[in-house]
Amino acid sequence: MEEITWNDFEKVELRAGTILEVFDFPEARKPAYKVKVDFGDFGVRMSSAQITKHYTKEALVGEQIVAVVNFPKKQIGKFMSEFLVTGFADENGDIVLTTLKGKVPNGSKMI
Repeated sequence: MEEITWNDFEKVELRAGTILEVFDFPEARKPAYKVKVDFGDFGVRMSSAQITKHYTKEALVGEQIVAVVNFPKKQIGKFMSEFLVTGFADENGDIVLTTLKGKVPNGSKMI
C-alpha cells in the first residue's frame, strides 16, 4: 500500500449527499442504478452505482451517502456520471454503501 500525505487526502472532496431519486439502469454492463443526489451548495448530481444486491430503489431514497465530488465526469454508455459513490465490497464482492448514521448538512466535507 502506498502512503499518501495529508495534502493528498485534503484534495479528495468526500462529501455527504442525500439520495433524491433512484432509477433503473438496464444499459449498464453490471447491474446498477442511476442515483440523483443533493449535495447542497455543490448541486444535485447524477451517478451510477452497482448496489442492486443490497438495496431496493425505494429503500435508497432519503439515505445520506458519502461520495467523491471532484473527480472528472465519466461516460458510462450513454449516461454521464458526475460523482463517485463510495462503498465497501462484502464477502461476495457486492457493494455496501458508505452511509451516515446521523444526518449532516448536504455537501458537508468528510474531515
